[in-house]
Amino acid sequence: MAATTSQASLLLQKQLRDLAKHPVDGFSAGLVDDINVFEWQVTIIGPPDTLYDGGYFNAIMSFPQNYPNSPPSVRFTSEMWHPNVYPDGRVCISILHPPGEDPNGYELASERWTPVHTVESIVLSIISMLSSPNDESPANIEAAKEWREKREDFKKKVRRIVRKSQEML
Repeated sequence: MAATTSQASLLLQKQLRDLAKHPVDGFSAGLVDDINVFEWQVTIIGPPDTLYDGGYFNAIMSFPQNYPNSPPSVRFTSEMWHPNVYPDGRVCISILHPPGEDPNGYELASERWTPVHTVESIVLSIISMLSSPNDESPANIEAAKEWREKREDFKKKVRRIVRKSQEML
């Protein structure tokens, strides 16, 4: 286990250095605490031309000791109203689900976690999720229902969250 932890730690340190050298539009990332490379603070900027445009959304990315063989978990610490984000902030997208076959049969194994994913690919997938919610298998049933049936109410709620995120700067 120590060798796996050491490899995961080295890989995460490399990914952090790469992001520092070559920042990616739409997000920033760093360690929550300089001594723990397994907990990252990520700020996602709401994608242009979406309901989340202009918002600043903070999240914690927690990596398992056997990363990259298992996916991290991502939880928004900023308020978020989205069909694919649980009410407690946990992000629900296919690439964050454990590798292999989906026991519920909703996802192909190829859509789930694989060790080739990086922090960058994960965050870009979350940005894509913000751009186009999947209400077919929602994590937040109420948000999905509002997205489908009361789109104007959904938009109003998201605009309020975006404004609130801007005030927190």
